[in-house]
Amino acid sequence: MTSPFSHSLLASALAFGIAFSTAAPAFAEPNKQVQADAEQYKDEALKLLEQLVNIDSGSGYEPGLTQVRDIVVAQLKALGATIEMIPNTAPDKSQHVVATLRGTGNAKILLMAHMDTVFKEGSAAARPFHIKDGRAYGPGVMDDKGGIVAGLYALKILKKLDFKDYAQITFLLDASEETGSAAATALIQKVAKQHDVTLNLEPGRPADGLVIWRKGSATAVVEVKGKASHAGVAPELGRNAAMEAAHQILQLGKLGDAEKKTTINFTVLNAGDRTNVIPDQATAKADVRAAVPEEFDRIEKDLARVSADKLIPDTQVTTRLERGLPPMPQTPETDKLVDIAQGIYGEIGRKLTIEGSGGAADASLSAGVGVPTLDGFGIVGGNIHTPEEYAEVDSVSPRIYLLTRMIMELATRTPGK
Repeated sequence: MTSPFSHSLLASALAFGIAFSTAAPAFAEPNKQVQADAEQYKDEALKLLEQLVNIDSGSGYEPGLTQVRDIVVAQLKALGATIEMIPNTAPDKSQHVVATLRGTGNAKILLMAHMDTVFKEGSAAARPFHIKDGRAYGPGVMDDKGGIVAGLYALKILKKLDFKDYAQITFLLDASEETGSAAATALIQKVAKQHDVTLNLEPGRPADGLVIWRKGSATAVVEVKGKASHAGVAPELGRNAAMEAAHQILQLGKLGDAEKKTTINFTVLNAGDRTNVIPDQATAKADVRAAVPEEFDRIEKDLARVSADKLIPDTQVTTRLERGLPPMPQTPETDKLVDIAQGIYGEIGRKLTIEGSGGAADASLSAGVGVPTLDGFGIVGGNIHTPEEYAEVDSVSPRIYLLTRMIMELATRTPGK
């Protein structure tokens, strides 16, 4: 039976301290079969990664996203998954994928990754997949095609082991994570509520880390109405909307709070189109990040309050806050998930760094509906969203091991009702 997280098996287990101890034991020995399979699949995984990276799949580029989707869906069907495809928000014609595997246990585990990248059409041809000095390069190699590959090969190992001690594993593949479509948001929130725990397959941090908190995102919009006039003949008759917008940027840009990890950075300014005309309209937009939801409420109120202080008389200034992804907070439940992950990585002589991020991600949506969520289970890499984006080749097998064993541990630690 599907139920909201507040009534899920794992929630009950966490509440009574059944599913997780406060500190997971250090495992002395690795699971030899999982370790061997993770090593054996490394070259095959890299070939699949190369195939995916060499396909342009920037957000909204339907031909490339369809190619990636078809490759991944074929792999998932071969593993026995049932497939549902959900249309994206028009006019984007791409599709999200929800793949489901049924087992014989109790735990409902959600894996998430995304098929879209930030790179334009033509990037794959200009910078195709290649390996140099132990690092794989190419558009989206670690964000998030490496995460897709890690998820597929963890599921392949589970199938090879005939491991079915879970009730359900769902692999959700977002086609628009980089742009945050309304369709993806609603889908993730709906699916996450049906699960006990979420493992997000965003890239492992450069120091081999997991992400336990993320900031939420929003956009502050400032609109100014002034009065046009000739900039040379009668500038005094105008009301310069650009000057007022500049004034607002300077004062509203101070609304961040370093102690609370709140930032506001103005990044877009539009005003005027001719140098000899005093502009009568201007718009400024700022990227806003916050670690707690209350800070968005505070920023929204302060935008209206502070913007009342104007530099140019007789201009009209309006502000609004367009909220994006919510924060993913660190919680006692995620700390317990970290304990398990550290114990698993310790089995193969490795240690995870535990980090936060100013970047928002789909994990925020899962956490936002109350589902314990841990992020960063993809392949380790760095220089995200740049032409120098890379993935560490030597992280492929350890990360597949970590994800496979994490699924196994979560499945066996979730008790029945």
